[in-house]
Amino acid sequence: MSINKCAVAAVLAGLILPALIAAQAARAETDGLERYFTELADPDYAGWQRAQSDIERAWSRSGSAAMDLLLKRGTAALDEGDLPAAITHLSALTDHAPDFPEGWNARATAYFMAGQFGPSAADIARVLALEPRHWGALAGLGMILSEMEDKPRALAAFRASFALNPHQQDVKDAIERLEKELAGTAL
Repeated sequence: MSINKCAVAAVLAGLILPALIAAQAARAETDGLERYFTELADPDYAGWQRAQSDIERAWSRSGSAAMDLLLKRGTAALDEGDLPAAITHLSALTDHAPDFPEGWNARATAYFMAGQFGPSAADIARVLALEPRHWGALAGLGMILSEMEDKPRALAAFRASFALNPHQQDVKDAIERLEKELAGTAL
């Protein structure tokens, strides 16, 4: 792992992961989504898809039609594979709505897809500061740390994501893969 990657991984793990538990509890009491998070976190709850949709719908609303349009344009560009356009739209969104976590999350995704892990990690840090229960951002953090070969911290990020939403098969698979890899290195 290069020095730059080591520095990013250390900053991510040192600043983001330890603060999440306290921030999650504080945030849960203020936004009215606690019931949905409780339902979503129950692996046996039959209505988990509705709970997930309700949370994601709440997260996708910035409170401004213009900002929502920038998010829509940015995610459409992402879907089309036009990463420069996606980053441009989503950068305008984060500039004009810095307290809107989903704008930062979408741009983190665009940066990750463009192979720009540093900017992606910085945006994930912003998402988690604003919405520490964002399981997608935590999974993204796990993906970045995994790419950087920081398997223990990647596993911690994936586990934090999975605790919030145990219905993510890709995250479950990543946890199982990393647990096996780490068990193999402990021998």
